Amino acid sequence: MKTETINEPTPVLFFPHGGGPLPLLGHSGHREMIDFLESLAPTLGKPSAILVISAHWEENTPTITSGKTPPLLYDYHGFPKESYEIEYPAPGDPALSHNIYRLLQENGIDAKLDAQRGFDHGLFVPLKIIYPDANIPCVQLSLANNLDPGFHIQVGRALSKLRGDNILVMGSGFSFHNIKAFMFRGAGVSDPKNESFQQWLIDTCANMNVSEKTREKRLIDWVDAPYARYCHPREEHLLPLHVCYGISGGAAEMVFEVEIMGKKSSAFLW
Repeated sequence: MKTETINEPTPVLFFPHGGGPLPLLGHSGHREMIDFLESLAPTLGKPSAILVISAHWEENTPTITSGKTPPLLYDYHGFPKESYEIEYPAPGDPALSHNIYRLLQENGIDAKLDAQRGFDHGLFVPLKIIYPDANIPCVQLSLANNLDPGFHIQVGRALSKLRGDNILVMGSGFSFHNIKAFMFRGAGVSDPKNESFQQWLIDTCANMNVSEKTREKRLIDWVDAPYARYCHPREEHLLPLHVCYGISGGAAEMVFEVEIMGKKSSAFLW
């Protein structure tokens, strides 16, 4: 009698990627985040490939990197010279790219492949910390520039089968992304607005007693959360979370809270 092998689902992670290249420059305001990312590899294991949904790429329709050796995009400005000499020569995975494209199309979501685009800092900065050897193939998926939270949950649902293929999915964003607030408050200064939104987000994503219907509605209507627009004047850094939730379809099993540049931020693991 033949026994069918059932693959365990690989992790799905939403996490803050910090300010530009600062985590790789040893910036003191990123110490907790760096320690957190360095501790992740044993928890995440060794995937066959990594799919990253980055807050720093928007297209008319979800677009997937499909090159064999994507270059790095130093998509930040005004940092030291060494910031533009960072290397992370992870290979691409065209077969995975085409599979992602197929899954989206089969679920009624128009998509595109881009063989020329490289990896932006939403990918190479955190992965250089988590997987410094750069020996795991990577694929990057864009946001849709409609910035519609429900649509991004649907994108995640369309890709849920990837979890059975040993593909690690990472939503690279930031649960707090008010640049002016980062600039005008220092470490150790409490920010009740920041803290209220983080508490709401943790309860929404990780409370096992919240029904999935309610959880999804909260995430779709996230602008109704306490101080939502203070924490996210524009939502592109939050939406990778919606894709991750769509893929996982349930409450996060682990919550990580870190302080970055004086602000509280959260990461979620499914």
